[in-house]
Amino acid sequence: MTGRWIEVADGVHARRYEELDLTVGLVVGTERCLVVDTRGDVEQGAELAAAVREITTLPWAVVYTHAHFDHTWGTEAFLPCEIWAHELCAAELAGDVEAARTAWMAHYRGEGKPEIAEAISRTTITAPDHTFTGRVELDLGGRTAVLLHPGRAHTGHDVVVHVPDAAVVFAGDVVEHAESGFTASSFSDETDLTAWPDALDAILALEPGVVVPGHGDPVDAAFVRYHRDGLHELITLKAGLGRGETTEVAAVAASRYPADVTSAALATP
Repeated sequence: MTGRWIEVADGVHARRYEELDLTVGLVVGTERCLVVDTRGDVEQGAELAAAVREITTLPWAVVYTHAHFDHTWGTEAFLPCEIWAHELCAAELAGDVEAARTAWMAHYRGEGKPEIAEAISRTTITAPDHTFTGRVELDLGGRTAVLLHPGRAHTGHDVVVHVPDAAVVFAGDVVEHAESGFTASSFSDETDLTAWPDALDAILALEPGVVVPGHGDPVDAAFVRYHRDGLHELITLKAGLGRGETTEVAAVAASRYPADVTSAALATP
């Protein structure tokens, strides 16, 4: 369950976990700190909260990069605090999440990880109490964290966190750093494949030196550009498939991504 910290800039940290290859973040100012995502259950969140306290005792706020369980269900240990997110993320987490809880409990029991399933059963899921739609700045004391909605991408409510003085962007699952860049789970019925490259362009426009993905090790701008171009190729393949100009077999063969990743992207709405 334990993770490891990576200091990507002065007072800006990524924390890496083997479980789901997850990466969360911490931005430390002089007056308070910002925790970027809180992991996936009450026990995982408590571990993260304790790890943050090893770095700073400052008051904290939390931001969700999107509503998926592995990024938001660990918040209980941080309360009371401000919780920031896109307004559509708030709507999703304030709704009926019990079907998702049941599904993830079954998933972990099937993986032979009953302790995670049990922790999920005890988890209180906390909706954000501070929301926005486009952009908001948080003063942490001596530095600003800018919360941005880069447009529809992995979900319709993705948020990235820009730390301008450190040239760092926490990208959530708008950027993933698996072996092939994306995984099949990067794409779902929530994904806007056509808009996703524009979201990556919005990140690149911030001129980041370091981009911290929602899964995997930190990357640079060249990595983001490579996968933006890859998404454009997937969009072209999907359009050709829709017009009947190619087959899925041919599209998979032409893709720079593995077959499962390509097929998942082609299946997006």
